[in-house]
Amino acid sequence: MDIDILEKIEYTKEGILSKDIMNKSGLDISLFCMAKNTSISDHTSAKKAIVYVIEGDGIFNLKGKDILMKPGKIICMDKNALHNLKAKENTSFLLVLFPYINK
Repeated sequence: MDIDILEKIEYTKEGILSKDIMNKSGLDISLFCMAKNTSISDHTSAKKAIVYVIEGDGIFNLKGKDILMKPGKIICMDKNALHNLKAKENTSFLLVLFPYINK
């Protein structure tokens, strides 16, 4: 598989655009493109996850702690960790959900 993720980034005037990049053997990779001033309210993930910020500027709140979303930032989340997001500018990131690991 050969994917140029930068070519897949696009923004709507408002809201969030998500694209499935890969779903193989329980590994899920999605691209999220959040328009400026868009937010995602508190929620949890059923799997361990990594967020990799590609471009933009925002705040990722993980279990009550604000983390700046800047290009190149990697955010690691445990299963069921409460989090929310707010894009100050158009912001894109990859969300990688890992298969269930019993450890």
